[in-house]
Amino acid sequence: MGQQTRHEKITLFVKERGYVTIDELSAHFNVTPQTIRRDINTLADADKIRRHHGGASIDSSTTNVAYATRQILQLDAKQAIAQKIASEIPDHASLFINIGTTTETVAKALLNHTGLQVITNNLNVASILSSKEDFTVIIAGGTVRPRDRGVIGEATLDFINQFRVDFGIIGISGVDPQDGSLLDYDYQEVRVAQSIINNSRTVFLAADNAKFGRNAMVRLGSISQVDTLFTDVKPPEAIQNILLEHDVSLTLCQPKTSK
Repeated sequence: MGQQTRHEKITLFVKERGYVTIDELSAHFNVTPQTIRRDINTLADADKIRRHHGGASIDSSTTNVAYATRQILQLDAKQAIAQKIASEIPDHASLFINIGTTTETVAKALLNHTGLQVITNNLNVASILSSKEDFTVIIAGGTVRPRDRGVIGEATLDFINQFRVDFGIIGISGVDPQDGSLLDYDYQEVRVAQSIINNSRTVFLAADNAKFGRNAMVRLGSISQVDTLFTDVKPPEAIQNILLEHDVSLTLCQPKTSK
């Protein structure tokens, strides 16, 4: 099979699966992992697929990658971000935590804290944190979204608007690399995140490098609305300029496995 033909077939294969590992591609096309890495780099540079550590995916502006896949994407970066955010949260603080696999990783990193009060619309976060007897975990009412156990809807908004907390910890599906728009796939989820931003004294945004340039269709707001961006590598220059202009702190969180 020629390189061009293989590139076309890789693109189609990734589109069908949403996310595919290097090992899966190597086995499917009967070539070495090194060859697949080169193929992925070429296709990513041509904006045909998105490169990830250990694999590749296809971006869609209307449909997110499957929840189980998102749990393992950029996991080292998510864990580094989560540990750093947790280190910035004092004991006995009050928090909002929204929907997302990154925020679920933050929840795990908070388990060594004492006396936290957490309000969340994420049943996975509630399950993680409710194991601590000294934590108070409050679940927002609303409609449970089966694919990721997120809680959304008008009742969720009404509930969140009753509180004013110390920290809002939010994840996001994408960040526009030019104007810093925060992007997501579900307008109901976006409305909840907007309420969390509006009702938090300090807002932490957790976003690994794969989120920059990801094309979700619903605009949540602007990166200028957060107080600190936690990410694993320096964001695009346009984003750095926005952070400086609006006095948003940038915290780089290097994964332990990085060299």
